[in-house]
Amino acid sequence: MVAPRAVFEHSPNGVVYVRPTETLCAYPGRVTDSLRSWAEKAPGRVFLAQRGPSGEWETATYADAWSRVRRLSASLLKLGLSPATPIIILSGNSIEHALVALATMYVGIPYAPIAPSYSLLVREYGALEHVWQNLAPGMVFVQDGAKFAPALNAVLRGAVRVVHHGSAPDGFRSINFVDLENTEPSSDADRANEQTGPDAIAKILYTSGSTGLPKGVITTNRMLCSNQQMLRQVMPCLGEEPPVICDWLPWNHTFGGSHNFGIALYNGGTLYVDSGKPTPIPSVKLFATCERSPLLLILMFPRATKCWSSTCREILCYGATFFSG
Repeated sequence: MVAPRAVFEHSPNGVVYVRPTETLCAYPGRVTDSLRSWAEKAPGRVFLAQRGPSGEWETATYADAWSRVRRLSASLLKLGLSPATPIIILSGNSIEHALVALATMYVGIPYAPIAPSYSLLVREYGALEHVWQNLAPGMVFVQDGAKFAPALNAVLRGAVRVVHHGSAPDGFRSINFVDLENTEPSSDADRANEQTGPDAIAKILYTSGSTGLPKGVITTNRMLCSNQQMLRQVMPCLGEEPPVICDWLPWNHTFGGSHNFGIALYNGGTLYVDSGKPTPIPSVKLFATCERSPLLLILMFPRATKCWSSTCREILCYGATFFSG
């Protein structure tokens, strides 16, 4: 007989308290400890993959990502950034977004991923201005910088450094992401990493603002790593075989950026960054991704699941692969 994994206590007022019977196992003290570990254990395994501008696959193995993160973190310190000067990321999911985020965490610089809609789908930038003033960033990263020039023009003040990948934002002196990577790993970055720990701020996630202006929520290394260990114990399959995940959920939300991204990194898996959305036509991008590799996990909200599963059955050439993981 299988022992119960939880104990339920019913109180007189109707509240039910649920307590696990299983002790949480040890977990790393830093998010980037997992990147270092998998770079040693499985250096050639693909960590992140995305479609390039011409539809070709762009990938970063664990060894590649680890090397690039160490280079980027050294550059961040050379630019004078510190825990007192957070980094703000305005663009959506991408390999470059992930590398910047991991580099900031490696040296203890908090970062905040912001919904691209705050910059691209509005005519007035009130929410973005509020976030900007609240965070007081020392650097901003944008993918396809030209798209973000109007937003940057509205909110950027002072000596905030701009880093772009792809097109540069017009009217700004910005640093090319490629140049930011062109720095050798440094002992200063490694020492900064040693000074971080479980309670260091990894990132700040802003609420959606549906009930007012967005509010920043601190997320520490301990919160992210302990949550991933909980998930591995609840879903042992994650530790038995490196998960292969395709995901479009935005990294400025905890579901996509902490839960899903974290599952891949913590368990040495592969994350295919999908640019589709939960509508029938754009979801073909997801199926094109599935064609490359059968997936172990697709994590999304119920409405998107219904939409994609019905479309998948209609596109039989992808359906067999979609359901084969």
